[in-house]
Amino acid sequence: MSTLILLRHGQSLWNQQDLFTGWFDSPLTPQGEDEAREAGRLLLAEGLLPDILHTSLLNRAIRTANLALEEADLLWLPVQRSWRLNERHYGDLQGKNKAEIKAEYGEDQFKIWRRSFDTPPPPLPENDERHPSHDRRYELLPPDLLPNAECLKDVVVRVLPYWHDVIAADLRAGRMVLVAAHGNSLRALVKHLDVIGDAEIAELNIPTGVPLVYELDDHLKTVSSRYLGDADEVARRAEAVANQGDDPAKGGAEAIPTDDAPEA
Repeated sequence: MSTLILLRHGQSLWNQQDLFTGWFDSPLTPQGEDEAREAGRLLLAEGLLPDILHTSLLNRAIRTANLALEEADLLWLPVQRSWRLNERHYGDLQGKNKAEIKAEYGEDQFKIWRRSFDTPPPPLPENDERHPSHDRRYELLPPDLLPNAECLKDVVVRVLPYWHDVIAADLRAGRMVLVAAHGNSLRALVKHLDVIGDAEIAELNIPTGVPLVYELDDHLKTVSSRYLGDADEVARRAEAVANQGDDPAKGGAEAIPTDDAPEA
């Protein structure tokens, strides 16, 4: 048996503002920092002490992992980082308000861009400052690997090689693995682990700052999975994610008092 822990980063500032975040480096809010620390306390209380950490190259995931590991006295863990664990790139939607996009283009188009498996949002031109080719983190990557927009299918395609070549190797070596990443890169992994269909994956909402623990067999097939912590709180955070882009007066993301409503 192998143990894999997936941790979505805590609430970021752009999450709080209901913006499409993508590859932008939005900092954690104080709430997001608290979520990260609570994740570490939950791991410690359960005796789940990982041997290695994998993160994306985005600071909100890195900081979430560091805060969680500090709570568990595990800051010394070896770390591997990869752009393949980055959030989905939202193309020209990046930085735009979800509710405003829904109002401008309609609920159906909003849902397609936000949740469909294989329809990406409008792409960014390469001369746009938001394009990853302008970020030092990605300067050594072949240009054809840098996305100008992604759907979830694209995220699955880039995440799975890292799963098979790196994370799976650690699990097979007997290491307990922690992956700190993002809503969509983790949805890509969960889709693979739980064999979720292309249509059904649209309904999966992963809450922020809550460790999701998988027990895997010798073939790295799922035996069981569970969120740590209070079940009602986990459900509330997941529902907040599902409600993103809604009018707060109608129970949308920002109507949740604790602002736990991130997408990216």
